Amino acid sequence: MRNNETVRIPVATGGAVTATLFAPGEPVAVLVVHPATATPQGFYASFAGYLAEHGIATVTYDYRGTGRSGSPRDHRDLGMRDWIGADAPAVAAWAAERFPALPRLAVGHSLGGHVIALGAAGPELSAAVIVASHVAAVHTIPSFLERVRVRVMLHVLGPALGRLLGYVPASKLGLGEDLPATAMTEWGSWARMRNYFFDDPSMRAAERAATVTAPILAVGTSDDPWSTPSQMDALTGHLTGTTVERRTYAPAAAGVPMIGHHGLLRRSMRDAVWPELVAWLHAHAAKATR
Repeated sequence: MRNNETVRIPVATGGAVTATLFAPGEPVAVLVVHPATATPQGFYASFAGYLAEHGIATVTYDYRGTGRSGSPRDHRDLGMRDWIGADAPAVAAWAAERFPALPRLAVGHSLGGHVIALGAAGPELSAAVIVASHVAAVHTIPSFLERVRVRVMLHVLGPALGRLLGYVPASKLGLGEDLPATAMTEWGSWARMRNYFFDDPSMRAAERAATVTAPILAVGTSDDPWSTPSQMDALTGHLTGTTVERRTYAPAAAGVPMIGHHGLLRRSMRDAVWPELVAWLHAHAAKATR
């Protein structure tokens, strides 16, 4: 039997995030799903429910100023570093407090993978899966047309609309959920840098990545227009304090025409990919309880 519960989790720097707990009757581990930029927690509901069906209590959430965690206009001064450095640790701490005796796991999608790679997914993490997360510099996007589109969105339209409206109507730009203006500005700034936030001294990204000790499974797809296998490796290469296992899924092998940046966590991957992820998580949760 599974119960879903909506919770409000205070953030140390102010405000709160809205989260959903998918709880099995007798969980064997607790896991937090750290979301991608502009991706609402509802997107992860099927995956979270699947994890709960397999004994893993799972928490999904929205970063402040997105989805159910407040309007982007009211949180216009929040940047991505605030989501990574304050929101994600708050949710991880809440999950650990709610299930203190259970192994702690994490799944990070895109920006959520940066949460894990920068050591912000909580202390005493037993293992984590990074999904479609990479060094997200625009110059690494293989397609010329996609590079142009992303540059226009991140460096022209997004910042201009943020200054005009106090938030970025990303939903109208094809970028997902609406975003706080500062988050868009910071995203665009990092995307200009050759090595993304690793070139931002204020982030201390390489130093933080080197502190991660939990085993990592980094998964991506062969048809992701942004998170290419080489750029995923560029991210995980900074995880020098742990072991990283890499897997790349191709659409043909998964029995679908395309997977893309979000596809691994869609319901269509329930039979082709999710059992492998759950098996890996269960194996590491079991090691943590020995």
